[in-house]
Amino acid sequence: MNTLELTEKENYVIVQMNRGKVNAINHEMVNELKEVFKKLEEDPAVMGVILTGRPHYFSAGLDLIELYQYDEKQIQEFFTAFGALYLQLVQFKKPFISAITGHSPAGGCVLAVTSDNRYMAEGDTYVIGLNEVAVNIQISQNLTEIYAFWMGDGLAHRYIMEGKLLNGKEALDAGLVDELVPLDTVLERSEKQMKHYLKANQEILINTKKKLRKHLWDKLDLNAENSLKEATILWWKPEIRSKMKAYVESFTNKNK
Repeated sequence: MNTLELTEKENYVIVQMNRGKVNAINHEMVNELKEVFKKLEEDPAVMGVILTGRPHYFSAGLDLIELYQYDEKQIQEFFTAFGALYLQLVQFKKPFISAITGHSPAGGCVLAVTSDNRYMAEGDTYVIGLNEVAVNIQISQNLTEIYAFWMGDGLAHRYIMEGKLLNGKEALDAGLVDELVPLDTVLERSEKQMKHYLKANQEILINTKKKLRKHLWDKLDLNAENSLKEATILWWKPEIRSKMKAYVESFTNKNK
């Protein structure tokens, strides 16, 4: 794998995103995450999974610089794959924890909110949130449902409409993350929670997770292509392409 590193523990696995400094999500990473989580869910020796990132970045979200270069077929395939990954993770039956090692906006937040727990690095600069409106990407109905699942309809509505990124304290108060801990202990705290889960009877734990998420699952559009169809269509609107181009050029110039 080119974008992920796996660490096998006694009865759980740590999946670390490892694609450059900021873990920007491209089609390759999406496909590798889909493949890995499928194998881990099917492996009876694996009882839980922790997803983590690099220091200071869980994931900065979609790699808009690469995605901007995709043609229409590639964009459709990407959004379909990303929608399928979201559905796969939100329905992952085993205990699943996100160790959020820093920034987690947009696509990074999409991955994190599918997990059962989110432990985030403390620090005023780190942010998390579904800011799709602010970056000119159409959010799916599926994503609005899980935001409301964690923080309630009112806050989810307000924050999604604003395209708001939350600092750690705001995310904790909203129920988006479980706890703020020092950066160098995020993974340790996540492993502590995982070990707590794995003391329970696993059939009971899996059945209980299924019951707790039933109302959420019932609201989801299980057609991955359909769930992000609007995003695929709107991606090509001239005014949106113009804003994307300006973003890509400004980011590229910064790194020259």
